[in-house]
Amino acid sequence: MVEEKGIKDALDLYVESLEEEQKSNKLIENNNKTGKNIEIDEEVTTGLEKVRKILKKTIELICVGENVKINADPNELKLSVYGGDLGIAIGKDGKNMQAIEYIINLICKRKKLVNGTIIIDIKDYRRNRMKKIKKEAREMAKKVVREGKEIALQPMCAYERKIVHNILSEFEGVNTKSKYEEPNRRIVIYPVKKSK
Repeated sequence: MVEEKGIKDALDLYVESLEEEQKSNKLIENNNKTGKNIEIDEEVTTGLEKVRKILKKTIELICVGENVKINADPNELKLSVYGGDLGIAIGKDGKNMQAIEYIINLICKRKKLVNGTIIIDIKDYRRNRMKKIKKEAREMAKKVVREGKEIALQPMCAYERKIVHNILSEFEGVNTKSKYEEPNRRIVIYPVKKSK
């Protein structure tokens, strides 16, 4: 798909520029001469607030003309993005959102802004997807118990697979296992034979 290839190319170029920037010790965040680079207010005391500002600028550059609002949850290191048409920032199956999250976490790690991994959710896409995945996982687990046959779920990213493994670990009568290689890595739900 053209959009995915474009995002991957942009991501690769961005990572290269971060590496070059780090080698030359020229920090984009501190270079305010042109006014085109991401500005970080030096008075901001928390790392998450700095990350919020970087993410806001990033989303506004991707979704030109959109008014973007970002809520920060310091307890979960989560940034929730809201606005009008943010579909391009989400991308097909949330792929662009994952790429943005990856870039933001690279910046956080390099700049030591927060201690942990930032989770980004755009227009509640991740929250709604997780509800759908949890519901589907439970329904498929019931079907596995009922029919006694294994079922493979749709391909998922590592974060989503972890959630499903955790939910179904408490579900009686089934076991789960991740199989196949990326990007087709998925969970297979197996029936557990009851001992007599």
